[in-house]
Amino acid sequence: MSAAPLVGYSSSGSEDEAEAGTQARPGAGGRPRGQSPFPNQKLPVPDSVLHMFPSTEEGPEDDSTKHGGRMRTFPHERGNWATHVYLPYDAREEFLDLLDALLFHAQTYVPRLVRMEAFHLSLSQSVVLRHHWIHPFVQALKDRMASCQRTFVGLEVTSGHAQFLDLVSEVDRVMEEFDLATFYQDPSFHVSLAWCVGDARLQLEGPLLRELQEIVDEFEDSEMLLRMHAEQVRCKSGNKFFLMPLK
Repeated sequence: MSAAPLVGYSSSGSEDEAEAGTQARPGAGGRPRGQSPFPNQKLPVPDSVLHMFPSTEEGPEDDSTKHGGRMRTFPHERGNWATHVYLPYDAREEFLDLLDALLFHAQTYVPRLVRMEAFHLSLSQSVVLRHHWIHPFVQALKDRMASCQRTFVGLEVTSGHAQFLDLVSEVDRVMEEFDLATFYQDPSFHVSLAWCVGDARLQLEGPLLRELQEIVDEFEDSEMLLRMHAEQVRCKSGNKFFLMPLK
C-alpha cells in the first residue's frame, strides 16, 4: 500500500406570557366583581430580581473568539446534546513529527492553518440528541458494533474502504431509528490534520497538495506510520464519551 494521499476539504418556540391575575365573572353592576376601580397596571420588575431567574429557553451565547473563530453548525439549545460517532486515532510521536513538517510547509501558503488537537475518522455527521435519548442511542450503537471487525486505514482510506462502509451502514441504521441524519453518500474517509477559518481550498489545491504528498512519500516508514488500528468506536455526546469495542 502506498502512503496515504492528502486531501483538502471544506427552536424552541417562545411561550406566551400569562396575564397576571384572573378575571372574575361580571356582576350585576356591570364591573367584574372584586375588580379595583383603578386601572390594572403592571409594575416593573427590578433588574436584580430578573437576573435571579434566567430564562430556561436561552442557552449560552456562541462566542467564536473562545474557539478560534469557529461557529456551531447548529445553535445551542438547553437539553440538546451535539453527538458524533467516530474512530479515534492515537497519534504517535513519529506521526506528530510528520504533521509538523507538513504544517510548516502548508503555512507558507495558508498562514492561518492550525494543527488539530486530536485525530479521528468520522462515521457519522454531527447530530442533535435530546438528553433522554443518549443512553438508548448508545446502547443501539453497541448492539450494532458488536459484530463489526477491526481494520486499517491511512489519512485518506486507500484500503479497508468497504469495511468502513459496513461500519457506517450500522451507524446509519441507528440514526434512522432515532430519525436523525445519516452519513454522507459515497463518503471519503479521512483523518483531519489541520483546520482554518474560512474557505482556503484554492490555496490548498494544486501545487501545495502535491508538495505535501512528496513530504509524506519521502518520510521514513510513512506507509506503516499512517496506518490506524481500529479497536473501538467512540460516541461523543455533549461532554460524555462512550466506547464500543470492535472484535
